[in-house]
Amino acid sequence: MRPGDGAAAAVGFHGRERIDAWPLADRGAAYGDGLFETMRAHEGHVPWWDAHWTRLEGGARRLGFALPERCRVEAEAQELLAGGGGVLKLVVTRGSGGRGYMPPADAEPSWALSRHALPAAAPTGGLVLRWCTLRLAVQPALASIKHCNRLEQVLARGEWSDPAVHEGLLTDADDHLVCATAANVFVLRDGRWQTPFVDRCGVAGVCRGWAIERLGAAEARLSRADVEQADAVFVCNAVRGILPVAQLGERTWPPHPQVRALRERLADEHPAFALELS
Repeated sequence: MRPGDGAAAAVGFHGRERIDAWPLADRGAAYGDGLFETMRAHEGHVPWWDAHWTRLEGGARRLGFALPERCRVEAEAQELLAGGGGVLKLVVTRGSGGRGYMPPADAEPSWALSRHALPAAAPTGGLVLRWCTLRLAVQPALASIKHCNRLEQVLARGEWSDPAVHEGLLTDADDHLVCATAANVFVLRDGRWQTPFVDRCGVAGVCRGWAIERLGAAEARLSRADVEQADAVFVCNAVRGILPVAQLGERTWPPHPQVRALRERLADEHPAFALELS
């Protein structure tokens, strides 16, 4: 294990000033008024760093606050990783100030970087999924960005504790599939890969964007039946990469060659994900 692969470590900042503790008055802690990115790191390198930063910029424009200097964030991330790997998390909030919900006009952002160990390896036979009872609220103003309000995901993930179930699928108020609790979803139907729209709720995942481009996948409104009757299903995120699904309720899927090929292509482009194939 290289330096930076083990125990968690973190650094925090308010603007350009390094801080030892997160301010109690920070709007991110009080209201979820912020954004975050969770990234895979490997030998000091972050796959899709540009895509993560682009999504962060889009979220900051949507919420209307400034980001810290990219070069400063990159330098601090490199120091924290120390040439190692694991999971790198970046949180950026509007900072402190304002009265109640009213955001201050001149807030200086607070931000933090933290490094964590990789999650346990996924089962080699594929993931077991369940349907969550929680429905995601429709809010186009927040759809697709990775904001810090994640209570829906917290409640959904709290619906089960069975270690044999690895993920839960979430639908919206109209019972259309949106995502898993911590991943995007792709289904193979009639020879075409599809993934849910994220224009009303959900997150436009970085790995999702990569998979759409590589597969020529289409966005679609997908029902429960569309998923259960699909020829293959996988979930994906920027930490775990592409993870095949083996079971959803009573429905099972054998390994699919297209999913295997996509995983191999990802590992070829970003060696960090070669570990998921072993």
